Amino acid sequence: MRFTEAPLAGAFVVDAQRFGDARGFFSRTFCEREFRERGLNPRVAQANVSYNERRGTLRGMHYQRPPHAEAKLVRCTRGAIHDVIIDLRPGSATYLGHFAVRLDEDNRTMLYVPEGFAHGFLTLADGTEVTYQMSAEYSPDHGAGVRYDDPAFGIRWPEPVQVIVERDRTYPDFRP
Repeated sequence: MRFTEAPLAGAFVVDAQRFGDARGFFSRTFCEREFRERGLNPRVAQANVSYNERRGTLRGMHYQRPPHAEAKLVRCTRGAIHDVIIDLRPGSATYLGHFAVRLDEDNRTMLYVPEGFAHGFLTLADGTEVTYQMSAEYSPDHGAGVRYDDPAFGIRWPEPVQVIVERDRTYPDFRP
């Protein structure tokens, strides 16, 4: 795997290296040792998948508060997404910064999202499927979020939002 540091402290774009032959290819998408060597949380406590029927579906911007903060490894296995993270760690040099990357079924790129980051995405194709490996189990009492269009972050989405749930649309303005 190739790990490329994202502009936000602790976040990485992860590309799986392909080993091809007449059958197709083989690629490792996770290695505890390689994550640990880079100081990343390799724990996998839960694995999730989200299926999104329509292009323009926005999910996010979600995170879990301590003590249930979670790291995520996100990959788009079908379709395409504009994946966005926000650094919400007050002591971080990249506090309130955001970063976006395209994840899709062809590039097979993954995004490692550290604890203390909000995460969300906009689907760029109908029938998009996204998988997540989580370092902590979901805790409804610790779930939180920030609004995808909050001016505090200035995120530019590549397409209009077509589908969004009420909760994600109505998070209050962020106040540090």
